[in-house]
Amino acid sequence: MATREEQRNFSELIENIVTEKKLSYIDAIVHHCERTGFEVEMAATLLTPLIKSKISDEAQILNM
Repeated sequence: MATREEQRNFSELIENIVTEKKLSYIDAIVHHCERTGFEVEMAATLLTPLIKSKISDEAQILNM
């Protein structure tokens, strides 16, 4: 189980990728995982509820 600090740090990293590279949250997570070799399943455990909500919003917009 990830600690709150680990979740906060990872979510800040994803927020930075979204801002800097102009990617969606989903794409930012995939980009980070591909670049670092981090498993997407592990990344999912590190997301804060706020990031999860933003991903849900994106998915609804894309009809996923």
